[in-house]
Amino acid sequence: MNKSVTQTFRSSNPDSRIIISGGTVIDPETSVNAPRDILIEAGKIRALDKPGAFYELIKETNPRVLDATGCLVVPGLIDMHVHLREPGFEWKETIQTGSEAAALGGFTSICCMPNTKPVNDSAEITRFIIERASNASARVFPIGAVSMGLKGEQMAPLSELHKAGCVAFSDDGEPVWSAGLMRRALEWCAMFGSPICCHEEDKSLTCGGCVHESARSLKLGLKGMPGVAEDVMVARDIELARATGAHVHICHVSTARSVELIRRAKNDGFRVTAEVTPHHLALTEEAVGDYDTNAKMSPPLREVADREALRVGLREGVIDVVASDHAPHDLDTKRCEFSRASFGILGLQTAVPVIFNLVESGILPLQRAISAMSTASARILSLPYGRLSGAGLSGTTANVESIADIAVLDPNREVLFAPAALKSLSKNTPWLNQSLKGSARHVITGGRVTVSEFMLEEITKSDQSKND
Repeated sequence: MNKSVTQTFRSSNPDSRIIISGGTVIDPETSVNAPRDILIEAGKIRALDKPGAFYELIKETNPRVLDATGCLVVPGLIDMHVHLREPGFEWKETIQTGSEAAALGGFTSICCMPNTKPVNDSAEITRFIIERASNASARVFPIGAVSMGLKGEQMAPLSELHKAGCVAFSDDGEPVWSAGLMRRALEWCAMFGSPICCHEEDKSLTCGGCVHESARSLKLGLKGMPGVAEDVMVARDIELARATGAHVHICHVSTARSVELIRRAKNDGFRVTAEVTPHHLALTEEAVGDYDTNAKMSPPLREVADREALRVGLREGVIDVVASDHAPHDLDTKRCEFSRASFGILGLQTAVPVIFNLVESGILPLQRAISAMSTASARILSLPYGRLSGAGLSGTTANVESIADIAVLDPNREVLFAPAALKSLSKNTPWLNQSLKGSARHVITGGRVTVSEFMLEEITKSDQSKND
């Protein structure tokens, strides 16, 4: 068994009683950042109390105890921008493998984009995704298409999709070409309070480019994608948010100018939120190196000044969310000429260590990082997760008990991202075969332990006994 794999999964009903002991609880919603033990019963957080407070309960009832010593106990992480590829591209990823990668990464909820085959532009496809996710290792929330077939010509049945379970709408991978269609879609979405998540790219400016337009793209002989192609679409959709009063969410922001436009929109009180990926926070166009297709993505990795603006924007709350834009691709579509290779990289398992590196470097405050990966996404999508509320000290019952979606993260644990350690069916990541520090030790979703370090130990012992 590959030693770099440090956890595995167990499919089970919620444990009747779990105690998380020895960790530091960080809850951005209540500003808690202190040593606490957590009592979970029947899928809910029943109480938070000082370390050792549940000692007698452990002796009397023999609950399942999860050791969180040296770890951060945080709300289950939420990724609002993931590509699960099912239906239609199951050789790249499935809902099951994608959700397993999510759980290993500390995520309890993920939102899947609609660019499947067929496109998620009907209630039938939405219900199919929800059904396929019913036994997944993380909660899966579909995002529906804005336009039929993602073609930007005819509006999708947004009300039908919303009723079927879509939590937001997007033509991700494609901009909503028509400003008129975008305006109508925003007016519809305003009626049921859902955001439109916008891939901001004027393709008449990117013109089939494959890297950031710069001196480096000229040196490589590759067609560039200028930052202004993003900026003009961000400006357009901010104005439409102003005109309609609807909620625009800007996906994977990559330029300094976009950050400034979003800052101004928020200062003006418009309903605009934004996300940034871990790779745009960590890397620049230099990562492309000698035509490394694992560093090819859309929007492309940009210059140092853009990366620094993204970091400042996230730190200040101009950018609300960190989202992975997890985009699995098979080897054939990555091991080819750079100009022909598919856009996108994996992100679910590498998101936590990449962000923890920014925290450790002093670039991003820890509480802000946790908020951007959990609480903010829950707020934007109106999901009942992203918080750790239970009893106060002394074990008294709280008025509101949160659903037990919890990630126990070990910031000092190193993981080697060898191919066998990646649960995704695809392996396209610029961090392939590199060791990164920071991983999930335990993950609980709705009171069900989906990831635990002890599970692998049990399996390893079983394998050894078979070999003997």
